[in-house]
Amino acid sequence: MKRIYLSTAKVMAVMMSLGFALSISSCKKEGCTDETATNFDDKAKEDDGSCEYPVAQEGEVTKTGSLTADETWTSNNIYFLDGKVVVTDGVTLTIEKGTIIKGMQGQEAAASALIVAKGGMIMAEGTADEPIIFTSELDNITYGEKRGTNLTKTDNEKWGGVAILGDAPSSTENGDTEGNLEGVPAEEGYGVYGGSNAADNSGVLKYVSIRHGGISIGEGNELNGLTLAGVGSGTTIDNIEIYATLDDGVEFFGGTVNASNILVYYQGDDGIDIDQNYSGTVNGFAVIHGDGIGTDEGLEIDGPEGSTYTDGRFTLTNGLCRNEGSEGSAADFKSKAQGTVRNVTFEYGSKEVKLRASFDENCGTKDDAASYVVDDVLVFDNCSMSAIEVYENAEDPTCVTETAAAQTAAEGKITVSGAGGSVDLSTWSWGAAGNNDEL
Repeated sequence: MKRIYLSTAKVMAVMMSLGFALSISSCKKEGCTDETATNFDDKAKEDDGSCEYPVAQEGEVTKTGSLTADETWTSNNIYFLDGKVVVTDGVTLTIEKGTIIKGMQGQEAAASALIVAKGGMIMAEGTADEPIIFTSELDNITYGEKRGTNLTKTDNEKWGGVAILGDAPSSTENGDTEGNLEGVPAEEGYGVYGGSNAADNSGVLKYVSIRHGGISIGEGNELNGLTLAGVGSGTTIDNIEIYATLDDGVEFFGGTVNASNILVYYQGDDGIDIDQNYSGTVNGFAVIHGDGIGTDEGLEIDGPEGSTYTDGRFTLTNGLCRNEGSEGSAADFKSKAQGTVRNVTFEYGSKEVKLRASFDENCGTKDDAASYVVDDVLVFDNCSMSAIEVYENAEDPTCVTETAAAQTAAEGKITVSGAGGSVDLSTWSWGAAGNNDEL
């Protein structure tokens, strides 16, 4: 066998050449460089986009009491509210699109609810394809679904609801600038709302469905589907569905927040309730209710309660209020209601839109909804309704002649046969009512 011997110089040259090649190869090695990935390659120098991650496991998480640090609730879990869960001052709760939250049963002190306290923030931004759903633990809805199959539009009072409390102006009683959420003991501290910051930001609520709520959280106080108390204009409220709640669908206690695309479907009390001189705009809404749930009004509208923040005026525009049965009435404007109702249709057969009139002991006219219509403080523009009814604010009405005169004056200011609102109910096809083919 012929042997070939290389000189020392040639051997070193070959080795250096191989080393250089290996060095180049090592510098260019590609793979997954993310240490959190399941296929992380500690020898890879350049990421080739091949990283793989563990699939999140579905689970159930129970929440109770105060959240004292920022949290994110994710769609791979179902969250159960055990009692009142409070997002405290300075804390942000983020809820991913497609997340399901279920309220557990329990009355009054043990009632479940999500409350965003003044200074807290909620970032709940769903989509039409993946809405965020608040419902009862009795609802058999599960991951990735938009509706359950065992509860209906008349199944309410199964848990509480959602309340957001802000720092915006609210005209509360006795000249106060702050109020306390109904049903929450004042000593708890997290029920306080109202202030002087009209642009206050409590976060985002978008493509959110709140279902089967309205349980009592205090003696004689059922929680609304959605309560907005002193919430400011920096907050986003858009594409909301309230489905099958015992009390009001949405109630505004003062504040300046604007809301759009609001559906209240089969509420037990009022569809949209305005109190304490709410001065924002609700644009695009529908209230649809029927028999067997104790429903009251499509709209119940009040003005300021105290001597503070009395100048703000609400706007309700592009809306529909409709009764699918015989219970309930169209609307009641009372207690110095002030603002504008524009492009709204009331479908209640022959039932009237009510306007309250107030008189002193000598039947002299006092400020109230009926007189505000005459003075253009309460304005109806391009609305459709069967008629209006002025009624006296008294258990035993005595100012009959004056009430009749107020009726005539109001009829001279309100055209009942306007075009009304043009509302596309498919706007809420993403929610429970839409997925149940009820719209």
